[in-house]
Amino acid sequence: MRSDARGNRLRILEAAAEVLAAPGDASLKSIARRAGVGQGTLYRHFPSRECLVLEVYEDEVACLVAAVPVLLGHLPPQLALRTWLERLLEVGRCFPEFANIMNLVTSTPAKPCGEAYRPLLDALSTLVCANEAAGTMPPGTTADDVLLLLGPLWHVGAGAEDPVRSGRLFETVLRGLCPSAAAAELPTGTAG
Repeated sequence: MRSDARGNRLRILEAAAEVLAAPGDASLKSIARRAGVGQGTLYRHFPSRECLVLEVYEDEVACLVAAVPVLLGHLPPQLALRTWLERLLEVGRCFPEFANIMNLVTSTPAKPCGEAYRPLLDALSTLVCANEAAGTMPPGTTADDVLLLLGPLWHVGAGAEDPVRSGRLFETVLRGLCPSAAAAELPTGTAG
């Protein structure tokens, strides 16, 4: 990639991170304007909003992906799944645009930006397969199924009762997916 194209790409990512973090207009047009590039340049680098958002949150996705082998190395599969899903939900709550894109991607049969979404899906698939092998999750469950079930939890509001409600709903989802992970306690001294 030419240096000017690399510079444009970096400016677009920086502008997108700023725009997505602030309230207000988070349109691709406003991102291009803030980056000082035309919309055509933005679309050459990022063919869709999904691709741009997933790349903006690439570090969070990389951390989630890297956590899977560590969790499976230190916890039983059902607790590794629970811990990882809690981390994923926290990322979605901290970055609402990430949650919006995850909801869109999981509910769309043809995955936009599959190359950006694939590592996260593969990481969750590893956890699902580990739980199936351990007999703690029903056979045939897919990572897409799990993400589709979790989607609404990112959008439980921010009112005083919402953390309790969100926790209750999370436990309900876990009971259906992996009964032994619901209400399970992490071993003492294990970082969650």
